[in-house]
Amino acid sequence: MARSTRATKMLEKVGVAFDLHAYDYDPSAESIGLAAAAAIGADPGQVFKTLMVLADGKSACVIAPSSGEVSMKKAAAALGAKSAAMMKPADAERLTGYKIGGISPFGQMRKVPVVIDETAILWDAIYINGGQRGLQVRLTGEDARQALDAKFADISS
Repeated sequence: MARSTRATKMLEKVGVAFDLHAYDYDPSAESIGLAAAAAIGADPGQVFKTLMVLADGKSACVIAPSSGEVSMKKAAAALGAKSAAMMKPADAERLTGYKIGGISPFGQMRKVPVVIDETAILWDAIYINGGQRGLQVRLTGEDARQALDAKFADISS
């Protein structure tokens, strides 16, 4: 497994401290985030999933705990949109340059608006996909927010 991805290179470039946590990726897992949490021994609420959405038809990224669901209504409001829906997997892969199960908010091919669930600040550190299947980066929620020029909001249902 590569330890250097577009995601890790982007974090290094902006000077964010992070740790890498590799695990055996299971493509058949019902929840990739929950499987990742179990594999690295982290609380599922501490492992955040990266979802690509369309907010009023415009691409955006939402990052939320793997242990819960994202409210598309709240995500839309946080993005200043009337509605939001999940992006089709093929479109998400094309936009980000990452494969489903390995989509990171860091180092995507195009910069899009990003919203991180506000629970990220409750943890000393959170885990977010590191740019490939089976790789998580551990960093503070505030560092993630700053690196992505994101905002925190309540986006969980």
